[in-house]
Amino acid sequence: MKTLPLGDLSLETFLKDYWQKKPLLIRQALPGIKAPIAADELAGLACEEQVESRLIMQDPMSDQWELTHGPFTDETFSALSTAHWTLLVQAVDHWVPAAAEFLSQFYFIPSWRVDDLMISYSGDKGGVGPHYDNYDVFLVQVSGRRQWEVGGIYDETSPRRLDVPVKILSEWKPEQRWILEPGDLLYVPPLVGHNGIAVGEDCMTCSVGFRAPSHRDILLDYSESVGEELSEEVRYADPDLVPQANPGQITSDAVKKVQKVFTQYVEDDDRLAQWFGCYMTSPKYQDEEATQEEYHLEDVRTHLAEGGKLVRNEGSRFAFHEHGKNLWLFVDGRQYTCRSLLTDLVKTLCAERMISSDQYVSSEGHDSLLLDLLSHGSLYLSD
Repeated sequence: MKTLPLGDLSLETFLKDYWQKKPLLIRQALPGIKAPIAADELAGLACEEQVESRLIMQDPMSDQWELTHGPFTDETFSALSTAHWTLLVQAVDHWVPAAAEFLSQFYFIPSWRVDDLMISYSGDKGGVGPHYDNYDVFLVQVSGRRQWEVGGIYDETSPRRLDVPVKILSEWKPEQRWILEPGDLLYVPPLVGHNGIAVGEDCMTCSVGFRAPSHRDILLDYSESVGEELSEEVRYADPDLVPQANPGQITSDAVKKVQKVFTQYVEDDDRLAQWFGCYMTSPKYQDEEATQEEYHLEDVRTHLAEGGKLVRNEGSRFAFHEHGKNLWLFVDGRQYTCRSLLTDLVKTLCAERMISSDQYVSSEGHDSLLLDLLSHGSLYLSD
């Protein structure tokens, strides 16, 4: 079991006193930390078409900011000065196994709540300005030093600078200030303002962000999911209609009938659990396509027997829900109904990145699930 990056704090205390409540600085949460990716490799990743990246630069004289989206070129980085810039690369864990392994250290929060690992690399005094996020974030200093300021609670009504292309709070009032060294960690809850500024060059920070879908997105997606399954012939009905004085009146009884339309689907626990599992494991980037390769059971068995491993795709999401004697496994927005004899396999898939034993492909019922996950690209074979 991995050591939790919470210092002397227990997980119970962290969740009770800090999670989604107040910031927390932990010195040497990850002592001896090693960067999951080298700075030049991070820059190379930002040159790839399929990788989401940004470059933010500040003019210290005019206090103007410039935002450029990748992909970039080698010339972009060779032209940078030594100060006042930050490169941000999103979802590094999708592309770099070491980054995915780094991210797994934070699975003391349910993994289906984890979004991705963003890595920033800054020149001296580089940053993105004071801002807030709508989600929790762990900020881990990997190399160099960064000064972090933390303020109060902000939201969409808080004044922002309208003359710059980045979301910067215009009335920023820091309440606490620290300089983080490699291995230090800062936890920031949603809506808490924060501002990071590199102190010197070679400043790399890993940001572990979490999925926090808005109520708007939840309602829209669930409504669409339910609506797609319903027949057009299931309609509003009022067989108990009674005479009313004014034909234009919408009565309370009519409103309750509509309310019942909503509640009968929201109170369907099975339907809601199935939708939520698929929704929270849907890929971060919807245009990611499955490989749909064909695998054969004997080839997989031979691979494992020779010391190979089955590995979860770095960009895939796994979760499960216990349903009676069965389990529902959710992978990349797909649902699998699994009998109880697959319990160990399902829980292993959701908790571990690698499967090195061939016991699962030698057991009844396991082979078809694993082959399907391989064919969709959610698992892959590795040495």
